[in-house]
Amino acid sequence: MDLKQLEYFVHVVELGSFTRASDVLNIAQPALSRQVRQLEVELRQNLLVRNGRGVTATEAGQLLLEHGRGILHQVARAKEDLGRIRGALAGRVNVGLPPSASKILTVPLTRAFTQRLPNASLSISEGLSTSMQEWLLTGRLDIALLYNPVLTTELEITPLAEEALYFVGPRNGVNAATDVTPITLKEIAQHALVIPNRPNAIRMLLETQMAIMGCKPLIHLEIDSVAAILDLVADGAGYAILTKYAVTTSAHPEAYIMRPIVEPQLLTRLTMATTSGRITTLTQNAMIALIKEVAEQVYLN
Repeated sequence: MDLKQLEYFVHVVELGSFTRASDVLNIAQPALSRQVRQLEVELRQNLLVRNGRGVTATEAGQLLLEHGRGILHQVARAKEDLGRIRGALAGRVNVGLPPSASKILTVPLTRAFTQRLPNASLSISEGLSTSMQEWLLTGRLDIALLYNPVLTTELEITPLAEEALYFVGPRNGVNAATDVTPITLKEIAQHALVIPNRPNAIRMLLETQMAIMGCKPLIHLEIDSVAAILDLVADGAGYAILTKYAVTTSAHPEAYIMRPIVEPQLLTRLTMATTSGRITTLTQNAMIALIKEVAEQVYLN
């Protein structure tokens, strides 16, 4: 049995598709299928059930998946332990960041990682919280930062920071005295909004709080890109609900006003998530500690 074949098999099962696994592993799909088939021939077992929606593991495949995860983890730990002889961890860690957090965390996080773990390798992916939650469960990510995640036994959740949401509008023609005037949630319901599609965390929070108050948002446009939302706001297409950092790290923060939201205040919660039951490597544990440290410096200072 080849370790590479085992790694390929684990990825195919976790991602539920040869196509997705070939993308993640950066290997041609025919070659990937051939390697997994050779593993089946060697073990004289059908490991996968192939159907129109992808693949699922047979009973034998599920058993091999459990062993395979443990074997690959032990190999990773062995490499890390050998790396420690040279004085540093040498594993790999895959981290997912939502777009707004990525803008303010990527540089300090990468800098700290390079300084603390010079022999290790880091991969950072950017995506919406809902997508990254799925990537965690399929093994594409080791750690993900999520906004307002749905609590589940499949994830270990660690709170990192709370960010207030603001009502964002164009500065053109706005009296400077109203720049920071608070606005209530019921008042916001009267304004056309440019907002991400469901199940974006901010949108779900806004809709939930408005439903409690017996109103609903007036949604004019649905856009998933924060940069595009701000461009549309500056162009007069509507207003946005965003964090302070989403605006202040934009290309032209001076083009917008940010009014605090009150009655009630809207807070979005940034958390760090890992997969329950999946053993973390020493490098991943070091990265978890590093994320906590950097997030505290960025959000609380």
